[in-house]
Amino acid sequence: MAFNLTVNGESRIADVDGDTPLLWVLRDTLGLVGTKYGCGAALCGACTVHLDGVPVRACVTPISGVGEQKVTTIEGVGKTTVGAKVQAAWKAVDTPQCGYCQAGQIMSATALLATTPKPTDEEIDAAMNGNLCRCATYIRIKKAIKVAAGLEKA
Repeated sequence: MAFNLTVNGESRIADVDGDTPLLWVLRDTLGLVGTKYGCGAALCGACTVHLDGVPVRACVTPISGVGEQKVTTIEGVGKTTVGAKVQAAWKAVDTPQCGYCQAGQIMSATALLATTPKPTDEEIDAAMNGNLCRCATYIRIKKAIKVAAGLEKA
């Protein structure tokens, strides 16, 4: 079945089964490989994308559930003001170690700052809960979020 999608501001068509996870449509059908596969069960956050600005786990979101919602991936989030600030802060703080989880981390952080521009530590912890980092760069991730929010300097 053909699904009409808006991905990173562009109209795209994906001819896939309705139960195909959004992650595989993005990676395999549309060639947007920045969104990573981690666990396949919405537990690690590596596959986080935005649907109308809300972070979702693409590995468990069927393409049939996307509907008219706009999809934003790591490839497109930097086009937004908040996403660009988050990406710049990630670089300034030198946040990644291996980098595998970072796309999902950035997507969750951007969604947080879009709705809560000056988050508390508790709000950061709550928003980032479920985004796992095997390299344990959590201190740098939190710092980068604070830098992007203008709460700290890099």
